[in-house]
Amino acid sequence: MPSTPLTDHPPTDHPPTGHSPATDLPAPRTPADDDSARPDLPSRLWHAAGPAVAVYAGALVLHLVLLSAMITRPGTTLTDRLTSWDGRHFLEIASGGYPDSYTYTPQGELTGNNLAFFPLFPWLVRLVHAVTGLSWSVAGIVAAQLALLAALVLIHQLVARLYSRRTATIVLVLLAAAQPMSLVFFMSYSESLLLATAAATLLAAHRRAWITAGVFAFLAGLTRPAGIAVIAALGVAALIEMVRERRVSARPLAATALACTSTPLYLWWVADRLGSTDAWFTVQRAGWDTHWDWGASLWDFLVHTLQTGEGWVPVSIAVLVVAHLLGTVLTVRRTTWPPLLVYGGTVIVLTLAQSNYYHCKPRLLAPALIFLLPVAGALARARRSTQIAVLAGAALFGCWYGAYMVTAWPYAI
Repeated sequence: MPSTPLTDHPPTDHPPTGHSPATDLPAPRTPADDDSARPDLPSRLWHAAGPAVAVYAGALVLHLVLLSAMITRPGTTLTDRLTSWDGRHFLEIASGGYPDSYTYTPQGELTGNNLAFFPLFPWLVRLVHAVTGLSWSVAGIVAAQLALLAALVLIHQLVARLYSRRTATIVLVLLAAAQPMSLVFFMSYSESLLLATAAATLLAAHRRAWITAGVFAFLAGLTRPAGIAVIAALGVAALIEMVRERRVSARPLAATALACTSTPLYLWWVADRLGSTDAWFTVQRAGWDTHWDWGASLWDFLVHTLQTGEGWVPVSIAVLVVAHLLGTVLTVRRTTWPPLLVYGGTVIVLTLAQSNYYHCKPRLLAPALIFLLPVAGALARARRSTQIAVLAGAALFGCWYGAYMVTAWPYAI
């Protein structure tokens, strides 16, 4: 099936004239296609941020309405649910800092502690708290909203450069509302910040703003372990640039080198704090039994769940994992821009090849982005009535699913 390969920067000499109707995604566009329609500053601002702001506002309202309706436990508030589970760890770090030693149970067994969580999101929460004077819980929620809004604006610009504005807007709806566990982007979790730093890195690399890309990739490496996916994507973008130029370029190399330092710096800091070279990994295994197992635990989960059909949540998660994989395969076939493919693919591999709790998989996969592209491309070519019906139904389900998982489901997300 024919497809139009994407370059790692928009063409400058001969903009594309169209695309094959057989492809899943529209042909790439150039930023110049839209410049003439932006005569003044308000128009330019709306052109750049309007769709993202609209999608964010609609998704926020729908999430909050359904989440409020799902809260039935007396005394439980929206703030409680939006700061639950890992959100509490981030707020503890923001308000009180990191522990300075290993943590043990009353029986003397090693257990996990807050050193397992990377520092950038707690720093952002602390900044919001200091500037606004909001409580720690509300500051954590506000920090996530700011990161998500920035991520949506940047992702819209990136996808519009690669495909079309319509495809970009549909991607935002799928990302922020329709995919199950999109609620996590609105919670006091670090996924929204990972998404923002990833989008900033990819957009800057696509524009060949290498130092900017390196700075944001450095920050991504301080958000969570999956930040290495952003660093890998930047490395691929730099490699493509140097192959095209047929020479070693200082700026792409410097950007990649800078990005590669952040995650090792945090792991080294934890090791120095606890006096053990593998301290961070020890904390992870002790608290969450997280380790690299090449997907063995996921395979066992999928086989058992799909054979027995026990429990609708496990079954739904198994189906979602399979759908993620199928969407990713379709994205690979359509010749996605390689750095974007590397970013999303690495997030997926890191999620599925480690022994994370199976009920955390949808949340960990939420920032991967690439598996949404085939659906967005198909919807972008559909009739407007079809787009509205599909996106509305998917958004209702996605928002309800997240609300259920943080209200009725008794385990972590």
